Amino acid sequence: MAIFRFKASQDNTITDGYGSLRTSRATDANMGASDILEVYSLFGSFTTSSLEKSRVLIQFDTSSISASRSSGTIPASGSTKFYLKMFNAPHASTNPTNFKLTVNAVSRSAWDEGIGLDMESYLDLGVSNWLTASFDGTTYTSWAVSGSDYYSASAFTNFEQSFTTGIENLEVDVTHLVEQWLDATKPNYGFLVKLSSSYENGTGNTIPSSSYYTKKFFARGTEYYFKQPLLEARWDDSKNDDRGNFYASSSLAATAENANNIYFYNYIRGQLRNIPTIGTGTIYVNYYPATGAGSGAINSSAITGGWSSTGIYTASGELDTTASTVYDVWFSSSFDSNKELVEYHTGSAITVNNFASSAFNYNPNPQHVINITNLRDTYGDEKARFRLFVRDKDWSPTIYTVASTTVTTEIAEKAYYQIRRTVDDLIVVPYGTGSGDDAFTLMSYDKNGNYFDFETNNLESGYQYELSFIFYENGKYAEQTEKFLFRVDY
Repeated sequence: MAIFRFKASQDNTITDGYGSLRTSRATDANMGASDILEVYSLFGSFTTSSLEKSRVLIQFDTSSISASRSSGTIPASGSTKFYLKMFNAPHASTNPTNFKLTVNAVSRSAWDEGIGLDMESYLDLGVSNWLTASFDGTTYTSWAVSGSDYYSASAFTNFEQSFTTGIENLEVDVTHLVEQWLDATKPNYGFLVKLSSSYENGTGNTIPSSSYYTKKFFARGTEYYFKQPLLEARWDDSKNDDRGNFYASSSLAATAENANNIYFYNYIRGQLRNIPTIGTGTIYVNYYPATGAGSGAINSSAITGGWSSTGIYTASGELDTTASTVYDVWFSSSFDSNKELVEYHTGSAITVNNFASSAFNYNPNPQHVINITNLRDTYGDEKARFRLFVRDKDWSPTIYTVASTTVTTEIAEKAYYQIRRTVDDLIVVPYGTGSGDDAFTLMSYDKNGNYFDFETNNLESGYQYELSFIFYENGKYAEQTEKFLFRVDY
């Protein structure tokens, strides 16, 4: 899996509260330059029956997301999930507990962030605010409904998260809405974050007219780089290339475990390029006990493969063979002028393992030694590949010749990474060990071992970071003891 983060382009808190020094509602107050965002519902503070509300507006520049998609940094629609993430800001006031926040798509009117700072007395006036969205120097544009305009309840434009302790971060899947912004199905006026209706109106608790005061998040102006609100794109870029972990088909294994995934990387002048006659279409694979097709294919019918990403093709299938070594030949279904199938590539020798013999090597508590073989001291603004070397701990080979001393890497089929900033122990990218989109730090592997690609501009420049790894083996997670340090400067 992979992630890429987009920072907010503007945000603001709007309120109809009274504040500490006002005798009228602060519907004209602006807090767009504050480093805090605030959501609350406060009952009976000014009068015995008064209800004061606070909401958050936040917007992201979809043109930067479109540019990242066009450049190939993030994949196409249908292959990417987008999550709105906002980070809890600790404070000395009362935190609400057991409530729900909704994230709503703003439905009309571009709004101005503003330059107000006062979040106590609400004495900084301007737009946007509770009543007005924007001002162009001549004309004020008001919300049609006080407190901003947003789409009515819909699974595609309204999202919800429950909070128990009140200090949790906000993280909601907003993919469908972001894709609508990107394809111009809906105009991008941003998000409105508020207490869900029953909680905002003071009826969500067993005690009528309850207050939910106050939930605070860090705003985009905060000095804490990794606490700024963001849209996080996640997608599956992991490639499980079994060329170095290949098994012959066996009745001992289930169908899925018998299947071997292999990849063909079409490099042209050092760049990955699609095969012109295949493009993003279908490609086929046969296995042979010796190089070339002259010896006859082992598999009775070709394995159907397809396009994975630019210049990369993959195929998955079983192979029932007693051969110790096989070669993969990639070809099209069309014939050339000599009425022969067009062969595109013959892969390197693949060592075939056997499930029956590997059963004797079972270790219920495997121990490993790991190293990042291509780690650099410093990285700039780049897409870096980190390659992991893994071997069994206490490995002690019997050395017969100099040639046999070469140590080959083991493959961890489920390996995950974590990134921590060393100066304050802040976990910047946590282990994504869930399923689906939650497995966002799952590493790829090929015949040379495990690896992952990472856009270093997701990290704040000028700091040192630590990489750590966790493996899932024999039904449990085991964090590896080795840690690796690198710095980011760009």
